[in-house]
Amino acid sequence: MSDVSLPSPSEARTAAVIPAAGRGVRLGPGAPKALRALNGTPMLIHAVRAMAASRAVSLVVVVAPPDGTAEVKTLLDAHALPERTDFVVVPGGDSRQESVKYGLDALPPGFDIVLVHDAARPLVPVDTVDAVIEAVRDGAPAVVPAVPLADTVKEVEPAALAGQSEPVVATPERARLRAVQTPQGFDRATLLRAHESVTEDVTDDASMVEQLGVPVVVVPGHEEAFKVTRPLDLVLAEAVLARRRLNDGF
Repeated sequence: MSDVSLPSPSEARTAAVIPAAGRGVRLGPGAPKALRALNGTPMLIHAVRAMAASRAVSLVVVVAPPDGTAEVKTLLDAHALPERTDFVVVPGGDSRQESVKYGLDALPPGFDIVLVHDAARPLVPVDTVDAVIEAVRDGAPAVVPAVPLADTVKEVEPAALAGQSEPVVATPERARLRAVQTPQGFDRATLLRAHESVTEDVTDDASMVEQLGVPVVVVPGHEEAFKVTRPLDLVLAEAVLARRRLNDGF
């Protein structure tokens, strides 16, 4: 019998993978979405700082646009980031799913918990990050932060052409629905198995784990962890940062 002991769940090391290779066309022409500025600082830097704010996260892997790896490395070097956290930049792929896989491939041994975080969610509070990590440490193989929906949701039959009316098919019970955010947290082996087994394109990593038949649990998300997708989201993000500066002094 080997006398090498495995780390206890409370000692499991955590790494974060941030796919940031997308172009973000809904924000309009210009720099890739992750490099758009919020309060003078690229969104990506805000997202990296949000992950590094958790004392449990000791490595952040940024998956950059294939032609922008050097630029992202320069950005990370130019901005103050916690010394306790290491950073790696790798080139991404043609899809978000492929980019996350490249980020996972770059993880060294010894990281048993993996967070996957959207660069377009730059303002997620550290309490949300810690809650996800804690749930994985407590034994959940996959964890997503989520918030209740404010609006009634309708399922429709999509129109064949843009602008056409769409018939309503059903109205799901809103109390059973959640809007999912990131970071999503995983047992590393489970996430790797999902990426090796699921080949169809999905919108988030938890969906891949669900297809394995592995349970996914929800922890409370936060209203400030919204995704910056459209120009109006940039305005809202700037307002959140202004309020933080007023309240926290930075």
